Amino acid sequence: MGREQSRSPVGQIWSRSSSTVKISSILKKQSQEQVSKYNCTSGEKSTKINIKLNKSKKVLERQVCNKCNTCSADFTSRNFQIKMRTHRQRPPKCSVCDKCLPRKDSLKRHTRIHTGERPYKCSVCAKGFSEKHSLKRHMRIHTGEHPYKCSVCDKDFSEKHSLKRHMRIHTGEHPFKCSICDKGFSEKDSLKIHMRIHTGEHPHKCSVCDKGFSQKGNLKIHMRIHTGECPYKCSICHKGFSENGSLKIHMRIHTGEHPFKCSICDKGFSRKGSLNRHVRIHTGEHPYKCSVCDKGFNHKDSLKIHMRIHTGERPFKCTICDKGFSQIGSLNKHMRIHTGELPCKCSICDKGFSHKGNLNRHMMFHTGEHPCKCSICDKGFSCEGDLKVHMRIHTGERPYKCSICDKSFSHKGNLNQHMRMHHGEHTKKSI
Repeated sequence: MGREQSRSPVGQIWSRSSSTVKISSILKKQSQEQVSKYNCTSGEKSTKINIKLNKSKKVLERQVCNKCNTCSADFTSRNFQIKMRTHRQRPPKCSVCDKCLPRKDSLKRHTRIHTGERPYKCSVCAKGFSEKHSLKRHMRIHTGEHPYKCSVCDKDFSEKHSLKRHMRIHTGEHPFKCSICDKGFSEKDSLKIHMRIHTGEHPHKCSVCDKGFSQKGNLKIHMRIHTGECPYKCSICHKGFSENGSLKIHMRIHTGEHPFKCSICDKGFSRKGSLNRHVRIHTGEHPYKCSVCDKGFNHKDSLKIHMRIHTGERPFKCTICDKGFSQIGSLNKHMRIHTGELPCKCSICDKGFSHKGNLNRHMMFHTGEHPCKCSICDKGFSCEGDLKVHMRIHTGERPYKCSICDKSFSHKGNLNQHMRMHHGEHTKKSI
């Protein structure tokens, strides 16, 4: 009876599977044969036989699988009893967001999201963390530990998921696809940021001018416009920049590096954007159109400046005479009138000019060059502006009108000279 009772729990487990029943019948038969063969109930042999039989039972008990009727998962007999308790007990639920967690310790960690509790403190910088493993990862910043190595380029990382992302550079894997344009990304966050191009979402707002940005990093860089912060300094001229990329491009002025080459004329550029704009000279492309006069431009900034002609906007003011300009470059040139600065020198006669364009026109007097030809009389001019004025002789155009006598002139200088006559007449009459 004692032997039958010890087998009965195992017998209940075997009855759950047809394969295990077959094994149990074989083992029963073997045990009966062994008991009949060795009748001695005491001594060394009897003990060995009992140990072997007990071991067989234990091995069999570990291998037997139970199927849970609730979740259809397979478990061993011991784990099955533990699993059934999880079905009988209600899973822990967060009292704030109603999220269900598998265990009480998981709920405790989750609750820290709502409470802001950070019990694990860094002994170096005192930064707090909600979980112990997060602190462990953080400590690698201070220790410089990078336990995860790339098998291709030997680059090391402090976190396993950083290595996983890095490996996609070598494999070219882009598992995260845009549902609109099908562009692939190696990281989920990159896809999320990309989607804002399609949605037009700009969640990061400037607290000063309310301008929106799709990325937090771009907002951070933008804020330096308001603060005037320029953390990136040139080691040669000590000029400061708000972005590291801007400093890198600036350094090419000193090094003379022009890595971006035009495939048509082989001209080099320090910036890729400058090359793209230059190529439009060859293609004749003007993708940016004025909504008022339909004039085309090869660069967006050129269109923006042009629009000020229509709006009359002159945002750049002279601090001395308060004259306004549509471009900052025009203001800088104007300031030389007040300062008397003539930085552009002629290499032949040493004459100085405030503008480079004026120097170029002056050089044509020495060279005798007249590249701008009149299409009617074939007369040549050193600059396009002079040709434009000359064309009024043929067209009869007189755009400059006198506000007093309504007389018109083809040259602005002629109008100014004419106005002095009126002022002189008025002066005589007043006398």
